[in-house]
Amino acid sequence: MAYTNSPMVVYTKLSPNHSGTRTHDIDWITPHCAVGQYTLEEITDFFTKPDDPSSSNYGIDRDGRVGLYVEEKNRSWCTSSNMNDQRAVTIECASDWSEPYAFRDIVYQTLIELCIDICQRNGKKKLLWFGDKEKTLAYTPAPDEMVLTVHRWFANKLCPGAWMYARMGDLADRVTAALNR
Repeated sequence: MAYTNSPMVVYTKLSPNHSGTRTHDIDWITPHCAVGQYTLEEITDFFTKPDDPSSSNYGIDRDGRVGLYVEEKNRSWCTSSNMNDQRAVTIECASDWSEPYAFRDIVYQTLIELCIDICQRNGKKKLLWFGDKEKTLAYTPAPDEMVLTVHRWFANKLCPGAWMYARMGDLADRVTAALNR
């Protein structure tokens, strides 16, 4: 597969924290809460620390700007799961500092647009949310499907927070509707 990166990106600072080329085609998307109303530059600070190796493919800052940290062709270190990170485009989203880790409206709207873009560039017509880890992990997406996953399924985390978790179905519905216009 020929991987591309989003044209929505306005800031790029590539992190050394990744595993190189993916071993699985992209068929999952994993939104995260960044736990802070950060700028793209501040999100970068997390992903370039050698003593705390983590990363994501993209970040959406408090103003709705999109940053690229790990190219889509590479596996980020984002969800504490090699399996998930090999398949998923991971997106850190600026959020409030405490539960329910709410996103600003501009962040949520940008997340919708970025998911539409990711699906389109990867030939997908449908974004699915099952809301259940076992069902999701057992599901084999059709060639035109993308599936949503969450960090909390792979680590003892609240991510993406109650606010975003409650909107995962809405995210899937809005992206799928836009893909089929």
